[in-house]
Amino acid sequence: MEINDSPKVIAETLGRRLKQARLNANLSQEALALNVGLSKNTIINVEAGKTKLETMIAVMQGLDLLDQLSLFLAEQPVSPIQLAKMKGAERKRASKSKSAQKNNKGNESEPEW
Repeated sequence: MEINDSPKVIAETLGRRLKQARLNANLSQEALALNVGLSKNTIINVEAGKTKLETMIAVMQGLDLLDQLSLFLAEQPVSPIQLAKMKGAERKRASKSKSAQKNNKGNESEPEW
């Protein structure tokens, strides 16, 4: 998996890795499906990289791989600078960039689709 790969390629790579983990655990697609409460076709789709995040997490639970999620996406700490600016409150949304604010000043009544 490379940093410039498309989302589809990354999803397919993750699916192949889950398939290999299933095989390493010596589980059939049917057994894994039964274990996590999904259909065999859903497991086939997960292994092809065509799935929802929630379904992928269920399969990871069934394969006892949830500890891998910390490596997949580490917890993101609040920026100390942002925390100081917000006087201790956590941010709820991102701010617009300055160029986006300039572009929207004259077009506030017309949304850009």
